[in-house]
Amino acid sequence: MSFADRLADLVETRVHRPHAIAEAAARRVRRPAVPGTRGRLLLVAADHPARGALRAGDRPLAMADRADLLERLCVALSRPGVDGVLGTADILEDLLLLGRLEGRLAIGSMNRGGLAGTVFEIDDRFTGLDAAAIAAMRFDGGKMLLRVDPADPATASTLESCGRAVSALAERRLVAMVEPFISYRVDGRVHNDLAPEAMIRAITVSSGLGTTSAYTWLKVPVVADMERVMAAATLPALLLGGEVPADPEAAFESWRKALQLPTVKGLVVGRSLLYPPDDDVASAVDTAVGLL
Repeated sequence: MSFADRLADLVETRVHRPHAIAEAAARRVRRPAVPGTRGRLLLVAADHPARGALRAGDRPLAMADRADLLERLCVALSRPGVDGVLGTADILEDLLLLGRLEGRLAIGSMNRGGLAGTVFEIDDRFTGLDAAAIAAMRFDGGKMLLRVDPADPATASTLESCGRAVSALAERRLVAMVEPFISYRVDGRVHNDLAPEAMIRAITVSSGLGTTSAYTWLKVPVVADMERVMAAATLPALLLGGEVPADPEAAFESWRKALQLPTVKGLVVGRSLLYPPDDDVASAVDTAVGLL
């Protein structure tokens, strides 16, 4: 069956048998532990569209074609060494119906309300999955974006919401994956401060969220002076890929170096793997796997 035929079946299932999503979640074969036998993880991130962030490299609407995105995700998840995917409910449910989450980790994206380019971007509401839904769907954890803007009062409510989400996930023994930044507005647009000192501050703030940090993991970018940055916490961390790099080889080398640090346990990469400059998803994924 072609991929187009499988997508057509998926749409018909959504129309006529929406309950099939919960049924697929109930019978999904889960991994026995998050880190797995290697102690290292490679997750593919695909939660960008729900925040209105559709750009990949020089393609402003790359992620707007859902069929193309799902096909790229299926290629990535088929490669040896890929542990799972991070996505919003719609993405994870599509992959469930396509049978691509068997034996893989599924991390649900929780706050997507801070839409890219809006005046309310820092007020990052929890508009996606919550801890109860993540547990009910038998997913493996939840991810949240935390941008701390010292000049934006909305930061306070986002901090509080992230703290509650960390606690709710921990109550269910589910991973809480926090992606922290110190952020500022420049000409009306939000920019993340990637200076080492800013990342250290972001990591220390996010590490203290919630009633316990027992199940908290960090999702951090590769910046300068990573050894000093990652010394700011004892929590396990995954490196994020960010935008499609102009020089993929340089990006891979920076990941390789950061992966040598004791708290860095793997990668969460989205656009860099799904939309590489040469469009060879399998090769990009295999290179990332090789770094682990």
